[in-house]
Amino acid sequence: MTHVAAVPGAPISGLRGAIDLAPLVARQTQQAQQATGRAPAAPAPTSGVVIEVGDAELPRLVELSRTVAVVLAVVAEWSTPSAQLLPALQRVVESAEGRLVLAVVDHDANPQIVESLQAQSVPTVVAVIAGRPVPLFAGAVPEEQLRPLFEQVLELAAQNGVTGSVPTGAADAQGAPAEPEPEPLPPLHVEAYEAIERQDYAEAARLFRTAIAQDPRDTAAVAALAQVELLGRLQTVPGDVRTRAAEDPKDVEAALAVADLDMAGGHVEDAFTRLLDTFAAVPAGEREPLRTRLLDYFALTGNDDPRVAAARRRLAMLLY
Repeated sequence: MTHVAAVPGAPISGLRGAIDLAPLVARQTQQAQQATGRAPAAPAPTSGVVIEVGDAELPRLVELSRTVAVVLAVVAEWSTPSAQLLPALQRVVESAEGRLVLAVVDHDANPQIVESLQAQSVPTVVAVIAGRPVPLFAGAVPEEQLRPLFEQVLELAAQNGVTGSVPTGAADAQGAPAEPEPEPLPPLHVEAYEAIERQDYAEAARLFRTAIAQDPRDTAAVAALAQVELLGRLQTVPGDVRTRAAEDPKDVEAALAVADLDMAGGHVEDAFTRLLDTFAAVPAGEREPLRTRLLDYFALTGNDDPRVAAARRRLAMLLY
């Protein structure tokens, strides 16, 4: 069994502020609207909390994940581990009484989802919480290990405000009122995500800045801008930057670069701590780049994340 990220029974890390699925969601939404004049339809339930989804349904699946935690399983008919895992996944998800939805993806028929999730083997299982993917594992996992793992998924969902549920029976699901269509992505966001796919991070950043200028309350654009700027900076990080930062704790440039590497690797607390320690060590006149970068990281991680709250408190103490 090859684990992707979280070993069953071990703590799952928090959401890492990525926009991994956003380009694919934007593309599928745009294609559906061009073809039909409306957003993609919601995935159809096959047994209450179990649904089959494909590339075209991903935008609605991501939207659903803002209400209820989604377990997305990439499987294949020819895969023996897939056949072993799916029944156990279904039993565990159904036992969650509507707090989890199992979305089954056919590996061979949905290459865009497979590529977006970097699913290198089948089955691959990923949680989607508040629109963000959280890699779980690859391969067949015993049912007794799935249950505690999915309890952690539910805990992580609750920490990020995802506490809803769905009808647990197929009849209830068919009789439930249809969810309202989600708002389409703003045109500037769609253009920015297309630029990200081209790895044109400078253009994506420009588009997100324009979106923020037009609507300063566009928190999605603020977070996406921080992510895009991070991706752009990572392209020019010197190879010796960790050594430089270790040798000189007051090297602001090195601290910023190493913190970017930590954020990109999902080590959010390490990035916060490094910048705050450097902030405390340098003169007041050198602190502004550190403060600005911390604010970017806060937007990237999410203001409701407890790690952000702790870092904000320490920053306020250092400032005042």
